[in-house]
Amino acid sequence: MTTSTRGAAKTPAVLVLEDGRIFRGRAYGAVGVTFGEAVFSTGMTGYQETLTDPSYHRQVVVMTAPHVGNTGVNDEDPESKKIWVSGYVVRDPARVPSNWRSRRSLDEELANQGVVGISGIDTRALTRHLRERGAMRVGIFSGNALPDDGTMLTEVRQAPEMKGANLSAEVATKETYVVPAIGTKKFTVAAVDLGIKGMTPHRMAERGIEVHVLPATATAEDVYAVNPDGVFFSNGPGDPATADHPVSVMRAVLERGTPLFGICFGNQILGRALGFGTYKLKYGHRGINQPVQDRTTGKVEVTAHNHGFAVDAPLDQVSDTPYGRAEVSHVCLNDNVVEGLQLLDRPAFSVQYHPEAAAGPHDAAYLFDRFVSLMEGQRA
Repeated sequence: MTTSTRGAAKTPAVLVLEDGRIFRGRAYGAVGVTFGEAVFSTGMTGYQETLTDPSYHRQVVVMTAPHVGNTGVNDEDPESKKIWVSGYVVRDPARVPSNWRSRRSLDEELANQGVVGISGIDTRALTRHLRERGAMRVGIFSGNALPDDGTMLTEVRQAPEMKGANLSAEVATKETYVVPAIGTKKFTVAAVDLGIKGMTPHRMAERGIEVHVLPATATAEDVYAVNPDGVFFSNGPGDPATADHPVSVMRAVLERGTPLFGICFGNQILGRALGFGTYKLKYGHRGINQPVQDRTTGKVEVTAHNHGFAVDAPLDQVSDTPYGRAEVSHVCLNDNVVEGLQLLDRPAFSVQYHPEAAAGPHDAAYLFDRFVSLMEGQRA
């Protein structure tokens, strides 16, 4: 990716999809060239949390909400230390941000971090195209000396695909760090960072959990060196079919019967650890308004999602696995995609979405309490 940050607002920009469709607009953020997987997010708010979610590494995010940047950018809401998206696509960027916490405009933040974007295109038409044709490789080109259309398309088609990409170690912490419990410490949790968001260990800390966040390369020995009451596997980018190392670590945790909770990528890791396959969704689930049913209670939740892969597990039967019986605990009401798994004979469960609610609704906050209950039961 090559970038410059000068004069973006009036600079021409072109978005080129790998199937040859082209959209022309104006540069937004940094000026330059970037490539990634084109995906769309249906959230009307929470763009700052979306941009800083490591799960979006190597993806170009199309915002379906037409007006983006209204509240600017602050220093409190980032979910990690940087913007992770490869590119950003909006229809009508806010001319002037308006919020008491705003420190700078979204356009400025994108430019400062070298993120190439495009504005002024028909994002509704682009979203419909991705829904019909599926997520695909894309390039954004901006500047006053753009290549011809054929050259841009060739470059897009030479970019790496998301299928087969092993990305967790690229976004995870390199060194272990600790998020202390808020108030009285009740439990210790080893959290394997596959692309964790900052709010996730905070939600556990709110419940009296001291969280030791470990690199994606952590071994089972590293996990148990912190003497955990429970083990957590986070969200993250890439193809779960490549994640052999975290699968082996999770199997070691399952063998020992330690309470286990996984979210998003962690759900796919649990699926693989139990012997299920995974597959790439046509265009994925991304946004903060996805309906999911918790089959254990019948409750329907509105939830925050960011995933392009899913677990291939039977929806209506209990499955035998090397670690006992397992069942699908949650399902998406839009398309019946598996949204959660639980073991019936060991203390382990996972969901495909983001219960930390940053950004998003708080319907799924109970899942952290469910994790606490597993640890309480194991201790008793």
